[in-house]
Amino acid sequence: MGPVSLMRPAGQPRPEEPVPLDLEEQIHRLKKERNAVLLAHYYQESEVQDLADFVGDSLQLSQAAKKTKADVICFAGVHFMAETAKILNPDRIVVVPDMEAGCSLADGCPAPVFREWLKDYPDHLVVSYINCSAEVKALSDIICTSSNAARIVSALPRGQKIVFAPDKHLGRFVKKQTGRDDIILWQGTCVVHETFSERKLIEIMARHPEAEVIAHPECEEAILRHAKFVGSTSALIEHARKSAAPVFIVATEAGILHKMAKEAPTKRLIAAPPEDESCACNKCPHMRRNTIKKVYLALRDLQPRIEIEENLRARALAPIERMLAMSA
Repeated sequence: MGPVSLMRPAGQPRPEEPVPLDLEEQIHRLKKERNAVLLAHYYQESEVQDLADFVGDSLQLSQAAKKTKADVICFAGVHFMAETAKILNPDRIVVVPDMEAGCSLADGCPAPVFREWLKDYPDHLVVSYINCSAEVKALSDIICTSSNAARIVSALPRGQKIVFAPDKHLGRFVKKQTGRDDIILWQGTCVVHETFSERKLIEIMARHPEAEVIAHPECEEAILRHAKFVGSTSALIEHARKSAAPVFIVATEAGILHKMAKEAPTKRLIAAPPEDESCACNKCPHMRRNTIKKVYLALRDLQPRIEIEENLRARALAPIERMLAMSA
């Protein structure tokens, strides 16, 4: 028999330090002791959102990460979001509850392949959706989010050819919003936003004729054509709060309903269904990897940490800073 490994699996508590039962209380304690801030995306589990110091979409969380005075940033989101926080805050400790919390958009645009692909478009400006790796950010001229993509592209000179990556559905929406035909799209997609069924959506609309359909621009065109309003997660929440409609059918990751219900407590919210209703396909499996227990462990152990080599960080920072300047 070979040697037995005594290594502790990543993210597992040490035997001498059992996980306490009062996790919420312990997280509050650790945040004070570590001078830590907890950032959470709208797609996180509701209990994680409720513990967060700030809950938002990609742009809001990027801005919060930039402004924080904390020594430690615990980023309850997917890997590229925590990477962005580290790019903006190189001198702070950035931890993510689960290092395996990835993103189908980021994973579907590997930097070496993207670099070779860009050689076919040497005179194009590269606009990349924030849902990409630090390496892809470093290959980009400017970063955008779903909140500001159309505004950023509109601000670019007419006649300037553009490459938009990695989300083809958001890119197609931006083309339509801006009237720009000079945009080449990388063919990436979000695994969650592609699960929504137009057939099922029409069935729900028929049962609820009083409802407004609202959708994230990462959805397919077949879903967006039925939407009364299309916008980022924060824009969808704001629309639900302000609209006079009593019912909303919401076509984005179902985690948004927690914050939306708080902001629009008198409204009825219906999650748009996936084609296969036997699965929780309208919930991001990567976001769901972050749990309250893992938040506690990340703050306790200051692990797993996000580390980025300085040359890469500086190259990835430039297009993010351009985005933040244009979004101020």
